Amino acid sequence: MVDVKKAVAVAIILMVMVIAGFTLFDNSAASDNDRKGNQLTAESVIKSEKPKSVKGESNRQAPNFTLTNLEGEEVSLSDYEGRIVFVNFWATWCGPCKAEIPGFIDLQNKYKDDLVILGISVDRRQTRDRVAPFAKDYNINYPVLFTDGKIEKDYGGINGIPTTFILDRELNIAQEIVGYRSDAVFEQAIKSLL
Repeated sequence: MVDVKKAVAVAIILMVMVIAGFTLFDNSAASDNDRKGNQLTAESVIKSEKPKSVKGESNRQAPNFTLTNLEGEEVSLSDYEGRIVFVNFWATWCGPCKAEIPGFIDLQNKYKDDLVILGISVDRRQTRDRVAPFAKDYNINYPVLFTDGKIEKDYGGINGIPTTFILDRELNIAQEIVGYRSDAVFEQAIKSLL
């Protein structure tokens, strides 16, 4: 009798998961335009990837910060004045964050004299001992820093990750990008600031 109850419970749970999965997939895969019969095109995807300018005050000064890197050294944003800076909020458990890393590595290599990417880990329970192997496994070639719990508020609150603030050479915020974007979108932003 107990086995029958377990089997029924498992079957119900599986059905709920399947229905939820289809619902989530349907909602995420189709926009309102798609439901009206319009198809996604490469052009519409590229248009949707264009970074948005920062809401509110244009070219406001980025809040300075001093955070600890993987080696335990202090790194300040002001150290990079004169270069384009990406302040990237990310986490080791975030799929879209992981997807951006290879593109960031390529951009850091390509624009090494003009660009620095500062990857700020917002992992709450991840210690240096866990983030360092992650950075090594992904071959991250730019500074990985640890949040101090305050920086997110200083940057207006981070509502989702990845979130990347693109700063010009005077460390003014030129763009804020929330969510995954291809390296082509980030490269376009770099070129506009060179």
